[in-house]
Amino acid sequence: MNDKRMTNSFKSYVELDDESFSTSMEDSFCDNLSPRILPGEMVIAEANYVLMFAPVSQHKHGKSGTLTVTNFKLSFVTADDKQKEDMISQENLLLGENDVCLSNVDVLYLVGDKKKRLIPGKNISERVKGLHVVCKNMRTMTFSFKFSPVGHGKTLTNALLHHAFPRRHQLLYAYDFSQLMKNAKRDTSMFREAGEWGRELARTGCVGWRLTGVNHDFQLSNSLPQWLVVPSSVLDWQLSEAARHFRLGRAPLWCWSNAHGAALVRMADLLPTITDRVKENIMLETVRKSHPLLSTPVVMELSKSLPSTKDIQTSFLKLRELCAPESEKQFWVQDNNFLSLMENTRWLHTVSACLSKAVETSRLLHRDITVVLQEADGRDLCPLIGSLVQLMLDPHLRTIQGFQSLVQREWVIMGHPFCTRLGHVYSTDGEQSPVFLVFLDCVWQLLQQFPTEFQMSETYLTTLWDSVFFSTFDTFLFDCERDRLLAAAEPNNPLTLRPVWDWGEQFLDRDVMLFSNPLYVHPPTSATPVPLPASSRLPVLQLWSQCYFRFIPLLEIVGGGNPQIDLSSRLLLSQIDTIEETSEAAGGVGGGGVGPPPQAPLESLSKIGSFFPFSRRSDGGHVSAALLVSSLSLNQSFHSTEIMLDSQSILNAPD
Repeated sequence: MNDKRMTNSFKSYVELDDESFSTSMEDSFCDNLSPRILPGEMVIAEANYVLMFAPVSQHKHGKSGTLTVTNFKLSFVTADDKQKEDMISQENLLLGENDVCLSNVDVLYLVGDKKKRLIPGKNISERVKGLHVVCKNMRTMTFSFKFSPVGHGKTLTNALLHHAFPRRHQLLYAYDFSQLMKNAKRDTSMFREAGEWGRELARTGCVGWRLTGVNHDFQLSNSLPQWLVVPSSVLDWQLSEAARHFRLGRAPLWCWSNAHGAALVRMADLLPTITDRVKENIMLETVRKSHPLLSTPVVMELSKSLPSTKDIQTSFLKLRELCAPESEKQFWVQDNNFLSLMENTRWLHTVSACLSKAVETSRLLHRDITVVLQEADGRDLCPLIGSLVQLMLDPHLRTIQGFQSLVQREWVIMGHPFCTRLGHVYSTDGEQSPVFLVFLDCVWQLLQQFPTEFQMSETYLTTLWDSVFFSTFDTFLFDCERDRLLAAAEPNNPLTLRPVWDWGEQFLDRDVMLFSNPLYVHPPTSATPVPLPASSRLPVLQLWSQCYFRFIPLLEIVGGGNPQIDLSSRLLLSQIDTIEETSEAAGGVGGGGVGPPPQAPLESLSKIGSFFPFSRRSDGGHVSAALLVSSLSLNQSFHSTEIMLDSQSILNAPD
């Protein structure tokens, strides 16, 4: 990545000749172009006659439109936007196709004769010829103000520098968003009530542990929830005394148990000022007593064997540089050395290390040995490894609702610092690091290795990553539950809590249906769960192209990739459903009046790209939404955890 050819390969599209703008202003621009404004959203700045260029393109032709900064998003609206009914790409109800949430904006560059990185919070006084926006999810956008009225570019850029990098949490759009919530059926446990924790303890058959409200007023720990599961042998006053010796008060806490009493536990390190390990040993003794056989637990010191948050951030920035080239020229330069550049990012090494540690831990638990996960504050690697272990061992957590409850419990409620790690609030000394993306990548690797074991699809995982940057939902906006509840109880401007799990707030049913994996096979309830025999070897791992490469049109394969398998499976299952329904209506198979099922438009799949449903191609490759409706006509509900394909499915039939 230090190759000078790549460093100097930026190609400016700002100094265009008038004739290079092929469509006349009168035909391509409309004076009343404006973005759709949500309740509580306000326009901050606007620039007219702006050109937006296709990503990673060598062409000098741009689309003309209005570029707007609001307190929620950066929005580009053009007169020649495609009609929604003719597109089958994912459509977000809160953001347009060319909109980006301000929380997703990471780096801004001034482009012209030279490329200059802009400093958040500092106004610029020079003329702005062009702007290059780099997003946290690897999307890039390039704009030219060549035809804009004088001052429009500078005004908009200064507004973006100020509003995309808020220095206070209360400046996020969630505090202004006033839209009423839909009456969504929520099956995801929020783990804010004792009953939800009790049901999870009962589901896992937990013994030797108890639920306590000792942290109800957050005096035990600011970063932990109000309800905690602790060893039965420890009293509340003993827990409070011991917690003072652990970083952030995070003494050993329960995560999960198997049917034989072996538990998965998480805890932080002792405070640096503590020289003896007496309190730690006392607490580990209570963990030992919680095991039915009084077996000694195994302590996994994650900080010693896994990359740090700084290592993860460094690796991610290198990966983003590789996956978000600024020009077609830079893309081809990188393509010549792609494998070595990918190796240099160390990203797959990080994924491999995490999967390896999760496999090791799951095997110990399967042998009925309690495992204690330990790291510095217990808020990054503990949820990462702990969640992977539970996915490998517990089939329920591999359903969509089970997975969402897992993320809510291990990451959200237990205090992973999402606000800090995702950079929602700007700070020069912030410790930004996409730890949650590493987890999602690991889950995606498991999905590739075991395609029938997970109810959620690849599209669901990619969409979930996009959603962490939405400043309308509280799920990923805070560092801990205490901060969330304080914001909701603020007397002057209370925050309305909107969990991201209510997907109907963002998407139509047709898009939500794509979150379900058509190959998923619900395991028999009588079966004894065994750990997924996952492989963490580098040759087995793949690069998550849908998530990382979807904004590079050059890499999209029309008529190829995973979407062909996904949609073909949906079409096949739709035909099976049609045959069964028709047969039942006619009095059984072989009855009169049974006609052939409608022909699914398989030929239309040749127009689907490998980044479906995130494709943004502009070459006329979009197909009618009728295909999508037809391919998703299965009799299944996203909110249901019932069997989608039973053990007699043709997909499970022996060869």
